[in-house]
This record gives sequence, C-alpha cells and structure tokens, in this order.
Amino acid sequence: MPDSEALERRTTELLGALIRFNTVNPPGNEQAAQEHLKGLLEQAGFSCELLASVDGRPNLVARLAGRSDGPRLCFLSHVDTVLADAEAWSIDPWSGEEKGGEVWGRGALDMKSQVAAEVAAACALAEEGWRPESGELLVVVTADEEAGATHGAKWLCEEHPEKVRCDLVVNEGGGMAFDFDGRRLYTVCVAEKGVFRFDLTTDGVAGHASMPRIGDNALFKLGPLLEAMSQRQPALELTPEAEAFVGALGVSQDGDDLEAAMRAAEAKDPRVAVLLSAVLGVTLSPTMVHASEKINVIPSHAELKVDCRVPPGLGEEHARRRIEEVIGTDGYRLSFGETVIGNRSAIETPLMEHIRAFVEQEDPGARVAPMVLPGFTDSRWFREAFPQCVAYGFFPQRQMDMFEAMPLIHGADERIPIGDLGFSASFFADLAPRVLG
Repeated sequence: MPDSEALERRTTELLGALIRFNTVNPPGNEQAAQEHLKGLLEQAGFSCELLASVDGRPNLVARLAGRSDGPRLCFLSHVDTVLADAEAWSIDPWSGEEKGGEVWGRGALDMKSQVAAEVAAACALAEEGWRPESGELLVVVTADEEAGATHGAKWLCEEHPEKVRCDLVVNEGGGMAFDFDGRRLYTVCVAEKGVFRFDLTTDGVAGHASMPRIGDNALFKLGPLLEAMSQRQPALELTPEAEAFVGALGVSQDGDDLEAAMRAAEAKDPRVAVLLSAVLGVTLSPTMVHASEKINVIPSHAELKVDCRVPPGLGEEHARRRIEEVIGTDGYRLSFGETVIGNRSAIETPLMEHIRAFVEQEDPGARVAPMVLPGFTDSRWFREAFPQCVAYGFFPQRQMDMFEAMPLIHGADERIPIGDLGFSASFFADLAPRVLG
C-alpha cells in the first residue's frame, strides 16, 4: 500500500496541474491534459492509448494487465469542465492554488480531483511493482462529459467497446459524506434517473395587445399549470434505490411509507429532505416559456418547457401518468422531447462490500447509503454498453460534507480539502488490490 502522506501530496500536486489546463467545454481542448496524464501512466508501467473522434479532444485509455484472466476494474473520470465566470471568483479559476488547506479552481470537485486521485493511486501502485493477480486495471479519462459525451464515453462505448469493456466501474456521483441523526453516511451512486423533458402547449386567439379582451391569451392558460407544479410534485415511489437510501437514513420503520420518511427527514434536517424529494420519484421543474413573437400581439399559442426526471427503468407512459397526477388532463397539449430511460446497477454486490469495508476501516461507525443520482454521468454509457457490469459513483470525502460541497459544483470558488484528496486516493489504492489481488 502506498505511503498515505506521499499519496496525498502526489494527488494534490496533480490536481493543481490539471486545473491549470483550461478544459472548459465547449470547446474542451482536452489534448494537453490527456497527454500529461498519459505520460505519467506510461512512466508507471501502464499501456496507454489516446482515442479521439475529433482532433484535439482525445479520450485516454490506460491498462495494467494482470498475471492471468479475471475481472476488469475501470477507474472512470472525465477531464473537461463547465465554464467559470472569473469575475465571480475570489481567485483565478485556473490557478490550482493551495489556500487554507484546500485546492481551489474549476474542476476541484467536478471532477479533476477524482482524475487526480485515480491516476495518482494507479501510478503509485504500479511504481511499487503491484500487478493484478488476475484481471486488469483500466484507467479511462474521457473528454466531453459536460456536453453530453458525444466525443467522450458515448463514442468510446459505441465505437471502441473492446477497448473499454469492463466488469466493474468506479466513477463520479457519490462518496460525499454527511451527518444525519447522529451517524455519518457516505453516498454510493448505484443508479441514475431518466430524463423525460416535455413541452406543454396552450391555445388561444391572437389579437392586438392594446385591446386585451379582443383575443384569448394563451399565456394566461399556462398559469394554472405552473401553479399546480409550484404546489406539489408527483407521489414518491418505492424503487430499490429509494428503499436502500431510506433504510440507511433510518427515518422509517415501514419502507412503503415514503411520505412518513420524508416528514421524519424534514424534522431532523431539512437539507436531507430536499435531497430525498429529488431522488424518490418523478420530479417536474418548469424552466422555459415562449409565447408571442411580438410584444404587441396577444399570443395564440404558449409553450412551457419542463425538465422531468424519472426513476430508473420507468418510461414515457409512467412519466405521463405522474404528470397528469399533478396538472390534470385538460387545457393543454403535451409532447415529449428528449427521453432517456434511467439506468441502474445492482445494489448488493462484491464491489459494494469492498466500499463498505473501506468505510468501516477508515471511519468506524459510518455507513454507506446507496442512492439514485438525480442527474446523470458517464456511468450511463457503460451500463448500456456492458449490461453485466457494475458501475458505482464513489469518491469518498469527509472533511467537506455533501451540503457544503454541492453548491460549489459548477459554482464560484470551487475547492476541495487536501485531506479529502488523500482520503480518496487511499480508497483507490486500496480498492484495486482488493478486487484484482
């Protein structure tokens, strides 16, 4: 096992270097960062390839072969980031500065920190002479995750599945700890909700805006629909992930009574209730309205766009039922746009046991909390391409809890404690020998 202090310093320095590569997507420009990582992994003994669908935006696939056939464990991450408004930051977002025991900069949490921890751990193991007894360790760093993975994981899994085929994946989406009712919980992302975005259209009669009663304003007819969604969300749903998460929280003696669990969570910590409301059923978030093309014309049609997220495995028919439960069936036309069924991995697996063992060893008394991610990650493409693989989001952090870290993701002054970098890197250095021998 690599020395913990040396591993922490190595991860910290690598994160600073990665932040200084400006990989805001678009345009991405991941080439220089990927070449830097490739050099480190090759020097440690990995076999590396850069695979790109467009010039300047390669994906890195590094492998460390074992002594015999066995499972393929993939450390998955992406090196692109969202934009940063430098004027809103207290430091240069691309400085990678160490300040107050933290590393600051765009990508410090999402997710160059995990890139650094995975690569640092993999290099440290290989440099010490470790090789898998059986199977193979893959380190896959993708481009273009923040813009939909067209040139990243989606392309890799569709065009080069033989290069990234794996049995186990550890990616982003979980690992942040939080304290609840006297216990510390570490989230493990075992599933991701589906996306069923839709348009609601109302109809009226056009007219001159100087005479309001001459027409029939379609925009007014959106009002009751917006009001209905502001007052309630669809009923909570007992999925396997919901049951596991509520069980880890310990807020309900009856797993079927999710409303009671929500009330109990609200009473103990309203922040947890906000999280529960996002993961335990279909959610509706109206985000965009369009009506008249001119300010002086009463609109004959008005359109409301709604971001709808649906529990894993459930489709359009289920989404429609839940929508109608909130807004009824009359007074509008509904059409779905982007639709993606949510994905999941099994909850109780050997990989989950390895994660539990690490948590119990490093933070006695803490527990893991399997959960569904309201958004989505590159795990989606791996679950789709390799249905038998187990893909989890887990990047353990304990110094900065989940509710402190979440507002910083995609926000100003993004940063991560150096102690969490060492903690997470030690997890990856521990996991590979546990799984591969």
